[in-house]
Amino acid sequence: MPPLFEELDSQDSPLGEISLRRRQIPAFGDRDIYEVKLGEEFLMSSMFVEAEEALSTLGLEQVNDENLSVVVGGLGLGYTAVAALKDERISELLVVDALDTVISWHQKELVPLGKILNADTRNRYVLGSFFDLATDPSNGFDPSAAGKKFDAILLDIDHSPTEYLNPENAGFYTTENLSRMAEQLKPSGVFAMWSQNPPEADFEALLATVFNRVDSHLVSFYNPFQGKDSTNSVYVCIK
Repeated sequence: MPPLFEELDSQDSPLGEISLRRRQIPAFGDRDIYEVKLGEEFLMSSMFVEAEEALSTLGLEQVNDENLSVVVGGLGLGYTAVAALKDERISELLVVDALDTVISWHQKELVPLGKILNADTRNRYVLGSFFDLATDPSNGFDPSAAGKKFDAILLDIDHSPTEYLNPENAGFYTTENLSRMAEQLKPSGVFAMWSQNPPEADFEALLATVFNRVDSHLVSFYNPFQGKDSTNSVYVCIK
């Protein structure tokens, strides 16, 4: 019988100690639950993935072309990336993460979705800061093709547009830097972003200074710890 709790890995990172854990909660059956912590803060759990998957489905359904080139900012446990790869129109997916530890969890298949991502030849991991690459359109996200344009950019890194995983990320949320990122989208390309909070009117107004269309979606999912539904948001913007 597997242990009810196991720490699979723990490494220092520029943001602090990051750890990957697997546990079972008897009340929820024998399913394995994977969790990522940064210091004492829970970053993500495989218990709650509906909004991460919706980031891909809601964003990509607004893209009309074929042979899509897509960027995912933030690898996490891989749910956004795997959901994107279910779209058969995708010809390549670049998954950008600043932490080599997180990429190695997938490469070593310490997390369940690593096997799926590693087996899909359309997927490529890019080690680097999404925010640095997003604001440098002359080089851009693809280290092998400077200045490349993409059909969609899907972002899930910060907790919200006003609550940051790293305080340095705050500078991204400006008209100037969002515009630099938008330069890396093809005409009618899509930018979509996850947030743990309800849609924020100030952020919607900021996005509207860069994009022709901005829609916000509230994604509901059942939270067994609270015995009721919880919600996250997905912003979807069209260039």
